[in-house]
Amino acid sequence: MTTITVHRAAERFLTDAGWLHSRHSFNFGPHYSPAHEGHGLLLVNNDDVVAPGQGFGTHGHRDMEIVTWVLSGRLEHKDSEGNHGILYPGLAQRMSAGSGIRHSEFNASADEPVHFLQMWVPPDTAGIQPGYEQLDLNDALAAGGLVPIASGQGHEGAIRIHQRDAVLWGGRLHAGEVVDLPVAAHVHVFVAVGDGSLAEVGALGTGDAVRLHDAGPLAFTAGPEGAELSVWATA
Repeated sequence: MTTITVHRAAERFLTDAGWLHSRHSFNFGPHYSPAHEGHGLLLVNNDDVVAPGQGFGTHGHRDMEIVTWVLSGRLEHKDSEGNHGILYPGLAQRMSAGSGIRHSEFNASADEPVHFLQMWVPPDTAGIQPGYEQLDLNDALAAGGLVPIASGQGHEGAIRIHQRDAVLWGGRLHAGEVVDLPVAAHVHVFVAVGDGSLAEVGALGTGDAVRLHDAGPLAFTAGPEGAELSVWATA
């Protein structure tokens, strides 16, 4: 049965810690509702803004594929496997927590905030060796359309996630650009920046999301200022 659920920006859970302003699309930390237990394999979709020089101290994860996507600013990553990176817009990052990993994430700037999405899907195999990958996708994004950012299905040019039934697509759409959404059992469309219109739904603004279940192909049209989309297609 096809279902289409619109989740508006103002309806998302909010964490405001002063240095951190975070909107959660699904249950996270102390925030819980039976209506927001995830969509398909997507369990976390956090929209974070971290103040200059601030961040998340060293903490641990297990058995989760964590994809981080910076929208503006720079984010510094360090982990217990010796990986270190400065993430910027268009640089996709995947951390496989596997059997256990500890990491920290801090705003790499002393004078500007960093705005990023962090998204979690479970792996299809538990207890794997922890891992890390990052890849610059700016050239692919500049060509237009939706681009595979993180894939468990071997998409060329995407970072690899250890979940065969999930793909993250992204796009920086120009004003009026039209893209067809992927078709899957569960599709989660998140308007990270800008606005537009989705067929059978209507207008969507910054921070709005749509949860599609067994829906056919739908077209998204970017608004007059363009739009940056994050689209998960999962089982």
